[in-house]
Amino acid sequence: MADSPPSSASDARVVAAVTPRVVSTADERGDSTLTVVVAFAANLVIAVAKSAAAVVTGSASMVAEAVHSWADTGNEVFLLIADRSSRRKADAVHPLGYGREAYVWSMFAAIGLFAIGAGVSVTHGIQELVKAEPASDFGIAYAVLALSFVLEGTSFLRSIRQARGEARNAERDVVQHVVATSDPTLRAVVAEDAAALVGLVVAFVGVLAHQLTGSPVPDAIGSIVVGLVLGVVAVVLIQRNRDFLVGAGVDERTRHGVLAGLLAFPDVARVTYLRLEYVGPRSLYLVASVDLVGDDAEHVVARRLDALERRVAETPHVAGVVLTLSTPEEPSLAL
Repeated sequence: MADSPPSSASDARVVAAVTPRVVSTADERGDSTLTVVVAFAANLVIAVAKSAAAVVTGSASMVAEAVHSWADTGNEVFLLIADRSSRRKADAVHPLGYGREAYVWSMFAAIGLFAIGAGVSVTHGIQELVKAEPASDFGIAYAVLALSFVLEGTSFLRSIRQARGEARNAERDVVQHVVATSDPTLRAVVAEDAAALVGLVVAFVGVLAHQLTGSPVPDAIGSIVVGLVLGVVAVVLIQRNRDFLVGAGVDERTRHGVLAGLLAFPDVARVTYLRLEYVGPRSLYLVASVDLVGDDAEHVVARRLDALERRVAETPHVAGVVLTLSTPEEPSLAL
């Protein structure tokens, strides 16, 4: 007969200690909110400045950049809604919570970036190529681009700082983590800020070439390039949100950590089946077959299994748990 199981709190600490990629704290969710708020404020100021510069200069690249920044500003609103909606607690209608709402609203933001940011920028650039009009007041364009670079850089550094901290805990590099993370708001802000910085460099080159050559063609080409960059970023974001909406599993390291966490419970002799699926940012649904220590009567085993489920469910950010008993012939999963 197995020893008496430890308290629920100590069990949760055991699983948390070996599954750093699954467990997150309230502070981490707060970090995501602050990252989006910083990005929203920066993009709003930049959008107003770029719009004024686009009107004054008539630069195609500045028009593309203005559209880009307004699209990003609107996207941050979607991301704030995503962050807030996904925090709602589980209820009878949604027993696993509302975590997947984060991917729905983030999908809207990505589609908006594609349709408005990329679509308008490319269309305007093509129109400028067909009917080119010279720009003026290039100094204003340079000043706005410089201001935008500072503000976008500040937002980008804020998002990278959050990503770097999470990546360190997840034992990934920053790029890997941004692509793999179950937090769509962090991925969107990092990707959009990176695209914005690339777009600013492209716009600067386009405006400079326009000024030096007197031809608006490089400026128009800059608008098209900005649109294409936004289109690529939008497609990547759409695909990642689609992955999580359809039902994304975890990587091998996370799976290994959760398996080790289950085997750390004194009641668990072995695990023969394990399925993990993200149901929201840093929120997992866990299904497993376990072999309990000892050979108790059926009614005792039922109570022990129920108690084990409850202990596992207390682990932070495990949205739901279903445990079944293994049959003797099932092979054990190896660490």
